Amino acid sequence: MPGKIEIDRYEHVPVTKEELDWAELITLDLSLYEQPGGKEELVKQLDHAVRHVGFFYVKNFNIPQEEVDRQFALGRAFYALPLEEKLKYHNSNDLERGEYNGYRPAGHRILGNGIKDNVQVYNIPKFDGHHHRQQPAILADHLDEIEAFSRKCHTEVVEKLLRLFAILLQLSDEDQLVRDHKYDAKGEDHLRYMHYAARGLEENKKVGDLYSPGHTDLGTVTLLFRQPVAALQILNSEGQWKWVRPQDGTITINTCDALTALTGGLIKSSVHRVHAPPPDQAHVDRLGVLYFARPSNHVILDPIQNSPLLNELGLTQNVFTELGQHLTTEQWVKVRQTQQQRRRQEAKISDDGKYTYAPKDLEVIPGLHAKVYN
Repeated sequence: MPGKIEIDRYEHVPVTKEELDWAELITLDLSLYEQPGGKEELVKQLDHAVRHVGFFYVKNFNIPQEEVDRQFALGRAFYALPLEEKLKYHNSNDLERGEYNGYRPAGHRILGNGIKDNVQVYNIPKFDGHHHRQQPAILADHLDEIEAFSRKCHTEVVEKLLRLFAILLQLSDEDQLVRDHKYDAKGEDHLRYMHYAARGLEENKKVGDLYSPGHTDLGTVTLLFRQPVAALQILNSEGQWKWVRPQDGTITINTCDALTALTGGLIKSSVHRVHAPPPDQAHVDRLGVLYFARPSNHVILDPIQNSPLLNELGLTQNVFTELGQHLTTEQWVKVRQTQQQRRRQEAKISDDGKYTYAPKDLEVIPGLHAKVYN
C-alpha cells in the first residue's frame, strides 16, 4: 500500500527592508488567559482595538510554529499542482450560488481596466460532519493534521477571544458566545490557503497598485498566520491606510461583519485591503494561511439582547434589523458570498486607485449594499 505523499519543509522568504508606514496594533499575550485576573486584563487591552480598529495580534496561542509552517507547506504543495488538477475542485456555478469551499482559480473576476484578479483560493470547511468534499490527494493524505490544526485554531484562539468578547459585553455567562460558535455544530468556518501571484508594475498601476480593494470580512473573526510578504493594509480611525507588520510568533486577528451585527456596531468590522508588495518583494508570490470563524448556521444575527453594555449604550439595532431582516448566519453567508463571487461588471478605477462599481453589483439584499473602501 503506498505511503503518504511527502511534503517538503517550508522556509519563509525574508521580510521587507523598506521603510513602510506601519500600523500601531496591540498584541494580546494569551499566556495571561489562564492566570488569575488575566482575562480581565486582556479585555482592557482589547477594548479600544475592537471598538476603533478591528485589528490586533495574539501571541502564545499554543500552536507550535512547526505546525503553522506545515500548513504553509501543504498550501504550497497544493498550488504547485498543474492547473488542470486544481480545476477538478472548482465549479464556477457553485461559486456564483454562494458555495465558496474548494478551489477558485486566479482570473475568476476582472478587477478593472482589463486586469484580472491574481489570487487563487482553496477553502477547506471545518470538520463538523456537514461538509463532505473530495480533496486532492496531496491534501487528503494529510487530512488528519489539517483537521487537528483547524480545531486548534478554534479552541486555542477563537474560543478564547469569544470569552473575552463576552466579558467586554458584560454577559453573565462568558461561554455564551462560545455556544453560538461550537466547532461541531453545522457552520461556515473554514481554513484557507491563499496565493497571490506577483504582477508587473504596469499591471499593478492599472488597478491602483492593489491586489484587493478595501473591504470587510463577513464572519466573526479572521485569523491570518504570519507571513513575511508585506501587502496587508488597514484603514485606521483617522482614515489613513497603514501597513500591517508581519510580527514573529503572532497571528493577526481582524473582527468581522457578523460580530459587528451581534454587538449592534460596538465591535468594528475592520476595513482592510491587499496592496502590491513593496519594491524589494514585488517579484515574490504571497502565500497565506487563514482561518475564518463564523457563528453556527442557526444563529440569528440580531444584536445580543442580554448584554448590559449594549443596552446601556442603546445598541439594539443593526443594519439587518433596521431593514426588518433577522438573518441567520447561513442566510447571511449565502447572500454575501453570492454577491462577492459573481462575475460582476469590472470596476471603474481612477488614476488615484479609486474603485467604483455599479450599485447592482454591490447589492447583497434589497436595501443593503456591500461597501468598497477607497
